[in-house]
Amino acid sequence: MTDPVSTPLSPEALRREAEEVLDACLRELAAAARWQRGEAVVVLGCSTSEVAGARIGHGSVPAYGESLAAAMLSRCRDLGIQPAFQCCEHLNRALVLERETARRLGLTLVHAIPQPKAGGSVPAAAWRLMEDPVLAAAVQADAAIDVGDTLVGMHIRPVAVPLRPSRPLLGQARVVMAYSRLPLIGGERAVYR
Repeated sequence: MTDPVSTPLSPEALRREAEEVLDACLRELAAAARWQRGEAVVVLGCSTSEVAGARIGHGSVPAYGESLAAAMLSRCRDLGIQPAFQCCEHLNRALVLERETARRLGLTLVHAIPQPKAGGSVPAAAWRLMEDPVLAAAVQADAAIDVGDTLVGMHIRPVAVPLRPSRPLLGQARVVMAYSRLPLIGGERAVYR
């Protein structure tokens, strides 16, 4: 049995909200991690079901996927961040990203084209909106934003540092995020700064 889906926001209103929320998240991550423009890869995991108020996997809203993917791509482009979009478990949580980013990172590519019911509405939309999209098996990203409890932590390079967002909701979904820092080695005699 599926949950009823309430769509409190139009796709256009959701895009405006998503741009504000994702902009705040990306800026907060960049400040905490001290990234240089162009060096960071950030994974977005997003459940349109949760954004609409349904249970994850039980109420996908493809129009929301389009709004969310477009907002993430826009904000990343403006901030010099390279986006990746986590697919759902039906595609083994593979990631949609630009071919050039995948090549630069030396990622293993896999073959599938995400669909709203096999990959997720946001990755499916990202695939259509990107210039030269590919699907990678995995990535060790600099940070991740999780909208709706999609469990993006597997894609963050160690050591993951949780960061509480100033905007903890997008639609009706919780937003959590983390960035990676280099491991501190050497014990008490080590100098880090």
